[in-house]
Amino acid sequence: MTRELLGRIGDELEHAVATLAARCAHDGRIDPALADEHQLASYEVAVVHADLLAAQSCLAGHERMGELDRDLATAFVAESVVTSLGRLEEIHAGLGLDTGELLAIRASDDFAELRSKGASPAFLSDLGERVVEHDGELGAVELDEMAAMAAEGFSRFARDVVAPLAEDIHRKDLTVPESLLQPMREMGVFGLSIPEAYGGSAGERENTPLMIAVTEALSEASLAAAGSLITRPEILARALLAGGTEEQKREWLPRIAAGDPLCAISITEPDYGSDVASLALRGTKTEGGWLLNGAKTWCTFAGKAGLLMVVTRTDPDRSKGHRGLSVLLVEKPSVEGHEFLVEQDGGGTLKGKAIPTIGYRGMHSFDLAFEDFFVPDANVIGGEEGLGRGFYLTMAGMTGGRIQTAGRALGLMRASLKAAIAYARERKVFGQPLAEYQLTQVKIAKMAARYVACRQLAFDVGRRLDEGGGSGEASVAKLISCRSAETVSREALQIHGGMGYAEEMPVSRYWIDARVLSIFEGAEETLALKVIARGLIDAALKQGA
Repeated sequence: MTRELLGRIGDELEHAVATLAARCAHDGRIDPALADEHQLASYEVAVVHADLLAAQSCLAGHERMGELDRDLATAFVAESVVTSLGRLEEIHAGLGLDTGELLAIRASDDFAELRSKGASPAFLSDLGERVVEHDGELGAVELDEMAAMAAEGFSRFARDVVAPLAEDIHRKDLTVPESLLQPMREMGVFGLSIPEAYGGSAGERENTPLMIAVTEALSEASLAAAGSLITRPEILARALLAGGTEEQKREWLPRIAAGDPLCAISITEPDYGSDVASLALRGTKTEGGWLLNGAKTWCTFAGKAGLLMVVTRTDPDRSKGHRGLSVLLVEKPSVEGHEFLVEQDGGGTLKGKAIPTIGYRGMHSFDLAFEDFFVPDANVIGGEEGLGRGFYLTMAGMTGGRIQTAGRALGLMRASLKAAIAYARERKVFGQPLAEYQLTQVKIAKMAARYVACRQLAFDVGRRLDEGGGSGEASVAKLISCRSAETVSREALQIHGGMGYAEEMPVSRYWIDARVLSIFEGAEETLALKVIARGLIDAALKQGA
């Protein structure tokens, strides 16, 4: 019944996408100006697609789930059906499409049965009570032996080593200390996506679920001080594997895997956020290498890092757009502070200053200023053949970064849910614990349902990536997981009441850290418009050709 219902809603989504394709295209290709006229519809289409994909993932794993997870999946599917119908009604109205089939779905017995089973107050309150009884231990997924062992080991490390330091790092705005970094080096966390042949721990076949599980475990203790440390080497390693010379792979990958040097990724510029094709940092050819001039911003971990992956415009012809970009590896000393200055013998300089932020503290994001900073030819990824391929190499790296960010969101959701459960048990209001009130139980049920659905989707996409597909779905998993992390952490803070607003409670950190997830590794709007919706529209155009 539910599969048929999702199928009918999916058909209406396809109808909306086909209409968008017709209105955004010129001569069989997307016209950017026409596409901009339909941004709202495109954004909503991406969100509906993400919700439906997560719902389908829940159904696909339904038989393998335990009873609690099955009921949580049912609650998520019921909620996603209701919200997706509402969004599609707005999309259809905005595009001037007939909403008759959507109204028929709302009036159907299948819709009424799903709402009655998965969204009734009695079902949700009972579900929330069961989640509390299980202490938030839910969302089981299939992992191979290696991934399960890694998840268990890093969970212990996160609980015993990271968590006791997390609050100080956040509240005092400290840099991630060596007391965390060195054990993580020894545990091989920086080489999870690097093949064994190059000094990492990845086998002949990638194990993306392992990386997601480790990321989730570390992020549950601290997003900034642990969970995000994997992202930078993940992106750079994938870029090197995709386009680096053999000499570069053998030079850099073993060092990256060992965490020496630590890495940072420098893409964003003051005037260009997610618009990678328009980046302007100049690389001018000189004897033996390139001189970099210009600015970058939001370069996370740039101070502590000894190696920066810098996306640079090496072709002065700006009309070439993304085809004029290359990726250069910039070496620098590692520093602990919030400012640094690197001066080269030839007069070049690189200045960095940390950007004060409301959360995500520990790694620090930097503004960077390059002035005649020399980078040797050997540090152009791909060498001569890598010139002009910077955009593609960056995108190769970002696929891993996006599914890894979904893992980070899972960790924050898990931490938020457990904190909410613990506080709801202890806190008494009007003579009884919060956990015994229906509204609290329903909140906890919906939080847990969203976590289970996002976890199912993320690990499903991880497996598809290892099989050679799933690159577009990685963006979908990132979109819905990061949006969900905001919702779950917000509700967790709300359950804490006034204490949730106090810095002494970890839930305040979870909430403020969750806010950054929908901004970095591809801003929510860019992912929705330029990646997810565009991919759906491109597919519709090809199908209609």
